[in-house]
Amino acid sequence: MSRPAESDRTKAVRAKRKSAAPAAARRQPQLRVMLRAVIAMGPGKAALLEAIDRSGSISAAARELGMSYRRAWLLLDTMNQSFRSPVIDTATGGSGGGGAHVTDMGRDIVRRYREMVAEAI
Repeated sequence: MSRPAESDRTKAVRAKRKSAAPAAARRQPQLRVMLRAVIAMGPGKAALLEAIDRSGSISAAARELGMSYRRAWLLLDTMNQSFRSPVIDTATGGSGGGGAHVTDMGRDIVRRYREMVAEAI
């Protein structure tokens, strides 16, 4: 009895599985900083702040990270409510354009978070 022919997609999936690194080699620590009952800082929030710092825009940062604007805004809102002072400042759009910039507090939080991750590795 012969086996049915594999589709190209099935072959590609099998090849990808064989070439993937073992799970242990892919593991990286993912630290989350809890304040009260919410995650105040984690890998996604740090990446979002870094992307905003590069682009000067919440929309552009969200696109870069493959998340919706709403999701980005909710993450930022959580961070702004979690810390003593805001992590970003925003300017409303219009003829002069809008934008967002990471505050000194936001940069400090990301720096400290990245240091904790580096220590954990």
